[in-house]
Amino acid sequence: MASPIEQFNVDKYIELEVAGVDVSFTILSMLMVLVTLALTVFFLGGTRKSQLVPSRWQLVVEMSYTFIANLVKENVGREGKSYFPFVFTLFFFILGLNLAGMIPYSFTVTSHLAFNLAIAMFVFLGVTVIGFVKHGFGYLKLFLPSGVPGWMMPLVVVIEIISYFIRPISLSVRLFANMMAGHIMMKVFAGFIISMGAAGVVGAVAAIAPFTINVLLTGLEILIAFLQAYVFAILTCIYLNDAMHPSH
Repeated sequence: MASPIEQFNVDKYIELEVAGVDVSFTILSMLMVLVTLALTVFFLGGTRKSQLVPSRWQLVVEMSYTFIANLVKENVGREGKSYFPFVFTLFFFILGLNLAGMIPYSFTVTSHLAFNLAIAMFVFLGVTVIGFVKHGFGYLKLFLPSGVPGWMMPLVVVIEIISYFIRPISLSVRLFANMMAGHIMMKVFAGFIISMGAAGVVGAVAAIAPFTINVLLTGLEILIAFLQAYVFAILTCIYLNDAMHPSH
């Protein structure tokens, strides 16, 4: 029986190397392209013929817009309005990749730490640049929380600096661990179903239990796909709020 880890192997469709760097077109690349196209078709199609009384498709698109707009407004404030397109794209891109991994014989891009870390580093560097552009060296106030006694300030500053620089790690590992663990569990129980089903009538009856668990795990994984995209987006908003208001 195949190992539950084999589902995370990255297949290369077009092998390319530029200046000693492997830039092959892989299954990750293909799914990112497909998800991007699917999201583009979904949102453009839902707004192509806007009506005063919206269709179901248009209603879902408008609800998606409102959901992220409220998320940005509540966590960043009015100043965060200009970053709405980025947060909107980030949320639905991660959500799309998470859900694409739920399709049988597909691949879960967000189960790879390198991919998640690349997005997390982009968010981290972007927020840092925004903070310094808006406040200059005043952005360093982020590491000096108000109300802390002077004798504790050196320790608090060190803790704040460490917590700041582990942001991309926590962002990427959280998404990676949740998506990978869930898919491994589903693969393990699917293996139980196959092995027990091949053991005769008694085994086939007994396989109902792991089958039921796998159905429940599938529903849970779909929920986690939404939840992890939401967590990634809301933490990005919180980091943007720090960049907007470093002294708070």
